[in-house]
Amino acid sequence: MEYFKNTHNPILPLSHHVPDSEAHVMPDGKLYIYGSYDDRSDVYCSEKYHVISTPDLEEWTIHEVSFEGAKVPWFGDPKAKKYPGIDWSKPTPFIQKMLSNMDMAAEKEKFEQQEEADKPALLFAPDCIYRDGKYYLYFCMPDDSEGVAVSKSPTGPFEHPIQLPCSGIDPAIFLDDDGQAYYYWGQLFSHGVKMNQDMVSFDETQIVHDLVTEEEHCFHEGSSMRKIRDTYYYVYADMERGKPTSLGYSTSKSPLGPFTYRGIIIDNDGCDPASWNNHGSLECVNGQWYVFYHRCSRGVQQYRRLCIEPITINEDGSINEVKMTSQGLGKPFEPGEIIYGYQACALTGKIYIDIDGKGSEWLTNISHRDTAIFRYIKNKEGFLEAILNTQGSGRIRIFLDNAEVGTVHVRKDGLQKVPLKTNVVGSDQELKLIFENPKELKVISVVLN
Repeated sequence: MEYFKNTHNPILPLSHHVPDSEAHVMPDGKLYIYGSYDDRSDVYCSEKYHVISTPDLEEWTIHEVSFEGAKVPWFGDPKAKKYPGIDWSKPTPFIQKMLSNMDMAAEKEKFEQQEEADKPALLFAPDCIYRDGKYYLYFCMPDDSEGVAVSKSPTGPFEHPIQLPCSGIDPAIFLDDDGQAYYYWGQLFSHGVKMNQDMVSFDETQIVHDLVTEEEHCFHEGSSMRKIRDTYYYVYADMERGKPTSLGYSTSKSPLGPFTYRGIIIDNDGCDPASWNNHGSLECVNGQWYVFYHRCSRGVQQYRRLCIEPITINEDGSINEVKMTSQGLGKPFEPGEIIYGYQACALTGKIYIDIDGKGSEWLTNISHRDTAIFRYIKNKEGFLEAILNTQGSGRIRIFLDNAEVGTVHVRKDGLQKVPLKTNVVGSDQELKLIFENPKELKVISVVLN
């Protein structure tokens, strides 16, 4: 196990990438996060899960491997039962775009032509729930099979996997107040069904299809269900803005619909030039609701990072859209506090966050007029100087809430001290860096004093 303290985004140490986060407060009062585990750049996810836990949203534990794809008996077995998946004959805008993209089609065909034994036993987005002394982990795999494994501990190991009678991705599990459990899954068209009391089976003839869809609800994938007061919230990767970088939601007075589209909670577009998807959940911790989501890094769609933001549920049931922040769960960055380059929450241009070869990360691949934003900075009396730790060369203009407060011409590696204007004062401010004429420029950290 690995222990650490942190309240800023990204939440986990740089060597751990946990996207697709389903967050649940379990009976012991701790918050547990179940997600995929990115550890390669050529495909999403990996062949294992790690559970993350915290008692207070400050001290965190990364637990040992909780489940492995190699333990799924039906994966790679040509005799395993197959269930109908996405109906590709339904011409949604995404299906039309995907089928016209020859690269994606070629990759799909390449995967399908692999020998069954050669396919990696990848584990995609999971969910987990507690019932009657046991924890049930629901998972899916690249052959579109879905299953459930069981443990007496919220951190696993989860054992004795059972295949469920459905096909698709991104399972979600929900236990209603009356004790009835519901199972959700799907891509472009979602599906839901009442679980049997054993939590490892359901009547496939009772599946309700098209609970939320791409065309009516902007649904792409990544189902997650919560109940807030008397309303059911279906949260998912939202296509409203052209690609599924948003988490959107639809609501209903019934766990199986009908659902009404309500809008977007958070959008991770701009976390990286390659940003493509999002997947997360809502959870209430000590009376405060949070949205759990991910941001990618390294100029690829993978290497996604767990991030968390507080949200507000309004009296009418709506949720205000929130911006990605660097501060995350914590307070705004204090004067003198190091703000690391990898904590940038919004990037424009070609710039992205990448490893430095020594276990740390920085802002790199910087081109002319690229920008990096950090939210938020505590500023009550104004700042006298900024100290930037950089490599390479170029001009860096420094802004607080869009007011330019300083400029530095970087000509050497190391610390760059920049005098700042002192008349720009505000409580929580946005720090923005604009880069001009960079040459192999990298930003390791910023400190405002």
